Amino acid sequence: MHWERLSEDVYVFTSDRYAQVTASLIVSGSIGVVIDTLPFPQETSQIALFARRRCPDGVRYVVYTQHQADHTYGAFLFPKAEIISHALCREILLEKGFKALEQARALNHDLELVRLRIPNLTFENGAFTLRLPGKTLDLFATPGHTPDAISVILQEEKVLFAGDTIMAIPTIGEGDLAQLRESTEAIAAMSLESIVQGHGEIILRGEIKDNIKRSLNYLDQLNAGVRKLVETGGTLEDARKITLESCGLQRVLLNGMVTQLHAANVLALYRRLMAELGPVVRETAKAVAPAPEEATPKAPVRTARKTARKPAAKKKPARAAKKTARKKAVKKGAVTKRRTS
Repeated sequence: MHWERLSEDVYVFTSDRYAQVTASLIVSGSIGVVIDTLPFPQETSQIALFARRRCPDGVRYVVYTQHQADHTYGAFLFPKAEIISHALCREILLEKGFKALEQARALNHDLELVRLRIPNLTFENGAFTLRLPGKTLDLFATPGHTPDAISVILQEEKVLFAGDTIMAIPTIGEGDLAQLRESTEAIAAMSLESIVQGHGEIILRGEIKDNIKRSLNYLDQLNAGVRKLVETGGTLEDARKITLESCGLQRVLLNGMVTQLHAANVLALYRRLMAELGPVVRETAKAVAPAPEEATPKAPVRTARKTARKPAAKKKPARAAKKTARKKAVKKGAVTKRRTS
C-alpha cells in the first residue's frame, strides 16, 4: 500500500495488492472520517495506525461508497466508528454479505480476521449531510456501477470521493450502463478541484474534463458495439471481439487489469441486451424473412388416350393390282375371256 496527501487534512491510500483500489482519511479536528477501506486487513491496519496518530479521538465514521468487499472488509479495524451508507447497501450486505465473506475466506486465508460490519446510519433519497468541525461532507447516490453506489463531496475543498462511479475504466458488472452514464454526467457538471477514484490515481482539476469525456465515450462505444451485435444476431464470441482500444481506452491502465474489466463489461451488457432485445430481434427476423418460394404450377400435361388402330394395308405392286381388277371384272361378265386357237 502507498499513500499521498491530497490536502492538509485529506489522505488517500492505494492498495498494492488489488486493482489500485483506494481508501481515504479526512481529518476534522481530533476525529477522522474514513471513506471506504482496503480489502486486506494487512493494508487497512496501516491506515488505522496512521489515523491514530492524526486523530487523537479516533475515527468517528466509516463511509461505504457501495457494498463490495474491496470497499468494506476493513471496517472492523475501526470498532468505535459508525458505518454510513445508502440504505440499499445495508440491505444487500444483510442479504448476501455474510455468505460472500465465508466464500472469500475459503479462497484467501488473509481474510480470516475480517468481520463484516453492517451500516447503522443510512439514507435513501436526496443527500446525507455530515457536519464536522470545519468540514461538511455531502453524500449522494450515484448508481450505475452498483445500484447502491454513492459519492461523497468535501464541500470546503471541492474534493469528490467518487467510489467506483469514476475509475480508470467504467464498469457495470452489477449495475446499469444508462444509470452509470447519468451519474457520470452529473459529476461532470460539478465544479471540482479533484476526484478520488475508486480504483486508480487521483484526478486533478485540469484532467477532470478529459477523463470524464473518455469514460463517457467508452460507455457509448461499448453500448453501440454490443447493441449492434445483438440486433444482428451476433454471438457472445462475436461480442468478445470488441476490443478495449476500439472503445477508446488503453490496456496499460490499472496495471493491465482493464482488459479483464472490459471483458466483464462486454459479457454483462451482451447478456442484458439479449434478455431485453433478443426476443424482439427474433420476432422481427421472422416477420421480415422472405416467404418460401411457392412451386410454380406446371401446365397440365395432356395424356392422349391411346386408340388402337388397325394396321395399314400393305400396298400391292401395280401389276398385281391390275390382275386383281381384271379377275373381278371377268366374274361380273364385264370382260370376255380371250380365246386361244
